[in-house]
Amino acid sequence: MYAASREALTQTRSALESALAGVSAGAATAAAAQTGAELFTAVEVLDGQRTLRAALADPSAPASVRQALADQVFSGKVSAETLATIDAAAGQDWSTSADLRNSLVLLGRESLLRAADDQNQLDTVEDELFRLGRIVAGNPDLEQGLSDRARPASAKRELLAKLLYGKVTAVTEALATQAVGRLKSAPADALNELSELAAARRDKAVAHVRSATALSEAQTERLVETLTRTYGKPVTVHVEVDPELLGGLVVRVGDEVIDGSAAGRLASLRKNLK
Repeated sequence: MYAASREALTQTRSALESALAGVSAGAATAAAAQTGAELFTAVEVLDGQRTLRAALADPSAPASVRQALADQVFSGKVSAETLATIDAAAGQDWSTSADLRNSLVLLGRESLLRAADDQNQLDTVEDELFRLGRIVAGNPDLEQGLSDRARPASAKRELLAKLLYGKVTAVTEALATQAVGRLKSAPADALNELSELAAARRDKAVAHVRSATALSEAQTERLVETLTRTYGKPVTVHVEVDPELLGGLVVRVGDEVIDGSAAGRLASLRKNLK
C-alpha cells in the first residue's frame, strides 16, 4: 500500500472511531459489531460493481462528488456509523480502488474485534481463529473446498458457516466466513492472519510453535517468558504437535522463524555438506 492509501486508511479509521465514540455506552458493542458486518457487505457490493468501485476511488473526481455517490448507494441501507465510515473513505485519495476495498475490510475486522473486546471475548476469538486455521490446514478436502476459485464465494461461506455453527463466537464466525469468501492467500494463512490481528489489538505478538512432542504447562510458561523477553511485549503461544520434527521446536513470530528442531538441524547439515 502506497503512502496515499496509508494516509487515507488513517483518516477513514479516525472517522470510524469518531462515529462509534458517539454511540451511547449501552449500545456501543452492538454498534461496533453491526458496523463490522455492514462494512463487509459494502465491500461485497463494490467487488461486484466495477464501475462503482472505480468511481468511488477516482482521484480526478471531487471528494464531494464521490461522497454523494456513496450516499446515493448506501444511505438507508446501513447504520449511521457505517455510512459515516464509507463516506469518509470515499472522500480520501486512494492509490487504487483495491486499497479502498481492502481498507474497508480491515476496518470491518477491527470493528468486530472491538465488539469482542467489549465483551471480554478477544482471547477466545484469537484462539478459535488459530485452531480453525489448524483444522483447515489439516483437512485437505476442506482446504480445497474453501480455496477453489471456481466455487462461488457464497458457497464457501456457507460451507464454513455449517462447520462453525454453534461451536464458536459470533465474531469468530463473521470474521472467518468473510475471509474465506474473499481469499487472497491459503485459507489457513488467512485465518492465522485474523488471529494475529486479534492479538495485535491487545498489543501482543503471536508465536506459532511446532513441537515434536506436546509441551507441558511448565515448558509452555518458560517458552512464553523467553519469547516475551526477546520481543519486548507479551507473546501468545499456539503450539502444534508435529512428530516429523523428530525433536525440538520451530517457532515463527511474524516473518521470523527460529528452527531448533532436529529435522531443521539435519536439513542444515545436509545443505552444508553439498
